[in-house]
Amino acid sequence: MQATATKTAIDDSLRAQVARWPQAKQDGWFKSLTRREAERLKWDWRFWGRTKQFFPEGDVFGFLIRAGRGSGKSRAGAEWVIERAKAGYSPIALIGQSKADVRDTMIEVSQGSILKRSPPWFYPLYEPSKRRLTWPNGSIAVVYSGDEPDQLRGPQHATAWIDEVSKFQYLQQTWDNMELGLRLSDKPQVMITTTPRPLNLLRKLSEDNSIYEVVASSFENRANLSERFMERILDKYGDTALGEQELYGQLLEQAAGALWQRTAMIENLRVKEAPPLARVVVAIDPATTSKTTSDETGIVVCGLGTDGQGYCLADVSGRYSPQGWASKAVTAFYSWNGDRILGESNQGGEMIESIINQVDPNIKVKLIHASTSKRARAEPVSGLAEQGRIHHVGLFDTLEDELCNWSPGSGPSPNHLDAYVWSFIELFKLQEKTKPHIKVF
Repeated sequence: MQATATKTAIDDSLRAQVARWPQAKQDGWFKSLTRREAERLKWDWRFWGRTKQFFPEGDVFGFLIRAGRGSGKSRAGAEWVIERAKAGYSPIALIGQSKADVRDTMIEVSQGSILKRSPPWFYPLYEPSKRRLTWPNGSIAVVYSGDEPDQLRGPQHATAWIDEVSKFQYLQQTWDNMELGLRLSDKPQVMITTTPRPLNLLRKLSEDNSIYEVVASSFENRANLSERFMERILDKYGDTALGEQELYGQLLEQAAGALWQRTAMIENLRVKEAPPLARVVVAIDPATTSKTTSDETGIVVCGLGTDGQGYCLADVSGRYSPQGWASKAVTAFYSWNGDRILGESNQGGEMIESIINQVDPNIKVKLIHASTSKRARAEPVSGLAEQGRIHHVGLFDTLEDELCNWSPGSGPSPNHLDAYVWSFIELFKLQEKTKPHIKVF
């Protein structure tokens, strides 16, 4: 179910309707209000909000607001949380990219945050050290973040608000843990508010019949935004792909500057099974630590078919200790009948060799020296995909999201992508230069 975005400023709120009345009618209506009614009106979301900002009625599990910058999506989330707290649908999970984002955007700093929008007679106690909000009727909201998804393991909730889900470091894990715990009350519900990015999870939510989706543009909230801001962003991004995403909430095939196109270079080339393979390699891009907040270790298995085509066979990347990722790589090596394991010599090369040999001294390890940038290494591999020479055997959500979203300077190191690129560099002999000290066993 979906309501689409508009590129014109449409405000269908009751406030806007009143503003269109003749001045005499407006004055008469305001004068007819009692002091108490006028005070209540200030906090009445049903008077100020637009239709697209209201959680739909009926048997709806989730509400996805996919919208442009400044469209009022966070205000909608805060107002809905207050309504749910009033109705006693507690505990409530407040989930942002980080705890700082939850604090600043969802709880206290933003003009549309919970503390700014809570009326005096229903104002919550905010205890940052406990990550908790408590309302006068006993309803509770707890802070969680997309960079620590395991904190959502165990706790149960009746309500969840997830803001800017497209920026989460561990998107799928956070969503899975949230959904498994959203099981209290007679009507557990979730609201998702985000400026979109081309992520598989967002596509799945858009296709989920239990989730109602609206798409809203920045221009629909123009009355509440600086005109200078609107002029500048329209001038800069108005006719660009980035503008379609950031201003109009459109779900693009890939991020601006990304080297892979989701449909042409991945979806259209996907296969159910690989043909006979001439070679199989396992590539490792190790994280330097195994903490909850660390990057994942990229471990990708790829093969070269006897037909001369490349095949991505498995992605077993994850957050492991050195012994853990070594064991995963060795298991993948034997599962796919690999001929060697690859590692980057200037990214813990000797460590990779040593730890792999501790697990199994009989496995061939090849260390490759990175003498160019990530982009320079990735471009020849994306070129092969553009030629239709690389296929994915099955679906690899996180890897494919990295391929279609990463561009230089766009965020954390793309560990899945790095391992994927090294695999095909080896299989297609795209980089023959090695330093003299590199050993091949």
